Amino acid sequence: MQQASSEPVRAAGGIVWREGDGQLDVLLVHRPRYDDWSFPKGKAKPGESDEECAELEVEEETGLRIRPGREVGRTSYVDGKGRPKVVRYYSFRAGEQEPRAQNEVDDISLGESGGGSVAPYLGARPSAGRSDRRR
Repeated sequence: MQQASSEPVRAAGGIVWREGDGQLDVLLVHRPRYDDWSFPKGKAKPGESDEECAELEVEEETGLRIRPGREVGRTSYVDGKGRPKVVRYYSFRAGEQEPRAQNEVDDISLGESGGGSVAPYLGARPSAGRSDRRR
């Protein structure tokens, strides 16, 4: 059994959104390695700020070149290697740019998600016929 380090793994990600037709659309990425839907995120490199990490991860996973806004939340958990991990999330306004799946992401959803809540997508698979799926 691996002993957990006292220093948490730092990670950051983005809550990418845009307004459309009177609603708020939120972006999720599908990661085939884990077969899940999540917000774009990744581990911070040494010397990289959390904001820089979030910006780079959003661009690497979605192709969107946008700047982070304010921090909107964080999660803490023990990762698959038994280490404590802290993920900070920042707000990103997508504007008119269209995201595209790339790197470790094979699909993207940017659209209404159950009346404005992302809860129906987290850990689930959207149906293949959804009109808001983008590749």
